[in-house]
Amino acid sequence: MVCVSSRGDEIKFDSVEWGGTAISYTWCHSRRRTLGISVSRDNSVSVRVPLRTPLKEIRAFVASRAEWVQKVWKKQDSKPIQQQCDYGHGAVFMYRGDAYSLELTKGPRRSLQLHEDLMILTAPEILSEVEVRSVIDKWYHKQAVKIVKERSVECHRMMQAEVIPLPPITIRSMKTRWGSYSYATKRIALALNLIKMPPACLDYVIIHELCHIKVRHHGPDFWEMVSRYCQGYPAARKLLKQYT
Repeated sequence: MVCVSSRGDEIKFDSVEWGGTAISYTWCHSRRRTLGISVSRDNSVSVRVPLRTPLKEIRAFVASRAEWVQKVWKKQDSKPIQQQCDYGHGAVFMYRGDAYSLELTKGPRRSLQLHEDLMILTAPEILSEVEVRSVIDKWYHKQAVKIVKERSVECHRMMQAEVIPLPPITIRSMKTRWGSYSYATKRIALALNLIKMPPACLDYVIIHELCHIKVRHHGPDFWEMVSRYCQGYPAARKLLKQYT
């Protein structure tokens, strides 16, 4: 079966069997030089391959990554967003709805970068699990600050007809809530773990809290206002509920 993506890329469907489990995936050609694989929040698997890569090679590549794919599926099904326990080489981390496998490498200085389906943490020395966690947590927070600022400005712009202010936004660890608006301080607080969820979830929570500036309750008027600016909010809300 073949379809075309929004960018015009031809997307094809295929599957391989590994360990008695069928792994269905989509694949398409790209300008990249190596094959790459990713697992989305809904457990769908996608593969990007260089031009003229034969199907036999693609299938062999997916089979070689099958154990990692199943590991991602298992962690996602057990609510990895709230229960990250493994910080060793090969551990799976979520970022903006996609899964990345941790790779620990040696280099002149500490850094963390995403490359294809890898989260590469470089350091001149062997890091303890506590140190690895610290580096990753700081990276998550840095990314969250940047992206929340961008998305909050855009969401507020979409809601300009409501004539509401864009309040200060703080990002912090929140175990039972994704966001809140304080009428006392007139500030919005967002959960750090939102940076791990698909982008639509972050937009929904920002819009949700901005709507609370005008409507304090969760009655029909409130949800009508949310749907006005976030039509796909039911799917985002349902996904977020799975992790609270």
